[in-house]
Amino acid sequence: MENTTTVNDFLLLGLTCIQELQPVIFMIFLIIYLINLFRNGAILVVVITETRLHSPMYFFLGNLSCLDICYSSVTLPKLMSNLLSTRKAISFLGCITQLHFFHFLGCTEAILLAIMGFDRFVAICYPLRYTVIMNRQLCVLLAAVAWLTSFFYALIHSVMTAHLNFCHSQKLKYFFCDVKPLLELACGDIQLNQWLIFIVTCSLAMAACFLTLLSYLYIISFLLFKNRSCSVLHKALSTCASHFMVVSLFYGTVGLTYIPPTSASSVIQERFVAIIHTTVTPVLNPLIYTLRNKEVMLALRKVFGRTYLPKDGQW
Repeated sequence: MENTTTVNDFLLLGLTCIQELQPVIFMIFLIIYLINLFRNGAILVVVITETRLHSPMYFFLGNLSCLDICYSSVTLPKLMSNLLSTRKAISFLGCITQLHFFHFLGCTEAILLAIMGFDRFVAICYPLRYTVIMNRQLCVLLAAVAWLTSFFYALIHSVMTAHLNFCHSQKLKYFFCDVKPLLELACGDIQLNQWLIFIVTCSLAMAACFLTLLSYLYIISFLLFKNRSCSVLHKALSTCASHFMVVSLFYGTVGLTYIPPTSASSVIQERFVAIIHTTVTPVLNPLIYTLRNKEVMLALRKVFGRTYLPKDGQW
C-alpha cells in the first residue's frame, strides 16, 4: 500500500528554472496581461454603453470579452508572482480553485462560441426573423445556460481531483494547476478522473465544435444554393471570418493541450501550446473581432476618443 500524505501546497515548476530569464518572462506576461485587460475591457465598456451595439451579436461578444479577462486572471497573476518568488508554491485550496475556474471558463468559451455561430446562422439565413428569434430573453437564457452548465461541469473536475490522495512528489511540472499534471502526482485509482478528461471533456468540446461548424456549413450552403450572388456570399463570409478564426485558434490550442503526449518533445510542445491558449488567445480575440468591425471601432473612438485609439487595422 502506497503512503499517502496530507497536501498543503504544490510547487509549480513547469515554466523555467533559469533565474536570469524569470524577470524577462515576468515583464512579457505583465505586458500581455495589461493589453488583455485594456482591449477586452474597452470592448466590454462600449458594448454596455453604446446603444447601437445593443444587439445579440455584441451581447455575446461582451460575454466573450468578460470571459477572456477572467480566463487570463485565473493563471497569469499567480504565474507572474511565482516568477518573482524563490518558492513557487500554491496552496492546495488555491490549486483546486484555479483548476475549477480554468475548466469553468474554458468550457463556457466553447459553448459561447457555438452560440455565436448559431447567432450568425440566424442573422444570415433568416434576416427578417432575426430580431424575433434572437430576442433578449433567448440571448440571456443561452448565455445563462453556457455559464451555469460550465460551472457544474468544472465542479465535477474540481471535486473529483480534490478527493485524490497524493503520495508522490508535490512538484507540479506545469505552470498552473490542471487535472492532467495533478493526476501524475496522485496515487490510487485515477481511472474515473481520466475518464472525465478523455470522455466527458472531449465529448463536450467536440459537441460544441461540431455545432459551431454545423452553423457555418448551413450558412455556406444557404448562400451558395439559395442566394448565388458572389458579392453577398463574400460579405456574409467576411462577417463570419473573425468568429471562425477565434474558433480555430481556441480548438486548435485545446486539442494540442489535451492530446496525450508521446514523447518528451511532445510534453514541451504541450506546455508551449498551453501558454498560448491561456495568455495569447484572450489577447487576440478582441483584436480579431475589432480589426474589420467598423461599428466597434466607431464606438471605441466615440467612448475613448481618437487620441487614444489607433487607426483602422492597426489595433
